[in-house]
Amino acid sequence: MKKILIALFFGLGLLGGVNAVAAEGDPAPDFTLKSLSGGNIKLSELRGTVVLLNFWASWCGPCRTEMPLLDSLYQQYRDYGFTVLGVNLDENRDQADMLLSKVPVTFPILFDPQNHTSESYAVDAMPTTVLIDRNGVIRYHHRGYRDGYMDKYHAQVKALVLE
Repeated sequence: MKKILIALFFGLGLLGGVNAVAAEGDPAPDFTLKSLSGGNIKLSELRGTVVLLNFWASWCGPCRTEMPLLDSLYQQYRDYGFTVLGVNLDENRDQADMLLSKVPVTFPILFDPQNHTSESYAVDAMPTTVLIDRNGVIRYHHRGYRDGYMDKYHAQVKALVLE
C-alpha cells in the first residue's frame, strides 16, 4: 500500500523534485516552440494578447473537426488582441504536415514532439484547449471536444478580449 501511495504522490507532483502542472488561475507556463513557418514562438512575448492554446495530434478525429472552427474564431477576434496557437504533439512532423495540407488553418502551428509543453499544461485528452488572459493567467482549461464547445469558446474569448 505504501508503494502505491508514493507512486500516486509522484504522479500528482506532490513530492519534492517533481514539477507541478499549471491549472486555472495559475500563471501560464512559458515555452518556446518551433513554428510551421520556421521561426520560434515564445508565449511570454505574447503578453497583452488573449491566447488560446490548442493541443492536437493528426490521429485525433475531434482535433480535425475542431481546427477549422478554431480558425474561424481566430479570424473573428484576431483584430481585438487574440490569437490561437495550435500545438501539435505528433512525434513525426510529416503526419502533422499531411493533415494541415487537408485542413489548412491561418493561425500559427507549433510543434512539441517531446511533449514537454503539453505536460506542463496537464494535457491528458485530445484535443485540450487552454485560454490565457492578457496578463498571462490560465483562465479556462477544456479537455476534449464536443458539439457545443465552440459556443463556450466564443463566449469566453469575447469576455477576455473585452477585459
